[in-house]
Amino acid sequence: MAQEKIIELLAEATDTDAAEITVDTAFADLGIDSLDLTEMAMQLEEEFDVEIEMKPEINTVGKLTEVVEALRG
Repeated sequence: MAQEKIIELLAEATDTDAAEITVDTAFADLGIDSLDLTEMAMQLEEEFDVEIEMKPEINTVGKLTEVVEALRG
């Protein structure tokens, strides 16, 4: 569920077809900058009732999904 929401947010933010976004998609490849990531993290925090600490190593859909799912328990 987290992965689908992340992909949905990225697709909307970048005007990219969600089908083209995979777990291996890097945010940089979509033109997502740190401000965009912060905004997306805030949306995910609200959606899933978690607190996300964005770090440089969280740079793909898959890594962000892992963080959100771990925080959700």
